[in-house]
Amino acid sequence: MRIVSGKFGGRRLSAVPGMATRPTTDKVKEALFNIIGPYFDGGTSLDLFGGSGGLSIEAVSRGVETAVIVDRQYQAIKTIKKNIAVTKHPEQFTVFKMDANKALTVLAKKGYSFDLVFLDPPYAKQQIKKNMLAMAEKRLLSSGALIVAETDETAHLPLEDWAAFSFIKRQSYGITFLTIYRYQKEEK
Repeated sequence: MRIVSGKFGGRRLSAVPGMATRPTTDKVKEALFNIIGPYFDGGTSLDLFGGSGGLSIEAVSRGVETAVIVDRQYQAIKTIKKNIAVTKHPEQFTVFKMDANKALTVLAKKGYSFDLVFLDPPYAKQQIKKNMLAMAEKRLLSSGALIVAETDETAHLPLEDWAAFSFIKRQSYGITFLTIYRYQKEEK
């Protein structure tokens, strides 16, 4: 695994030991950023199921100002911190060791607002729609925020606009599916 492009491009990243996580392949990561970017002018990203931290590190490498990475596993947190050290810019990253639901509550209390969100949960525990609705309800999404869900074929995500989310694209890469939405804050 490596950082594909941007200011940290080419640097090697470590994978989380064991079989509890599956890192996004470089091919899928490059395709994903070609769809949503490929480069950014600031903003804040959230990876709610961080794994190795690779998606957030790639986003910061490509211009996202700061990234918040959440994971509940000790080995993942250890790997994320090791990979952040590779960037030599740890001040651009905030790491939380907790489960996704608790993290959303904590982040809301801290006043975070995200422009880019990665949702790549363990395939057997996907609650992506529930996570997205909770982020909207807790006002964690800026208007126009992009939400990227990485799933397998068993995820049944809407391929149309729903709630405050506009469907942008779904693309498959072998058994991996990327589904992208844009959040449109409802005017009161």
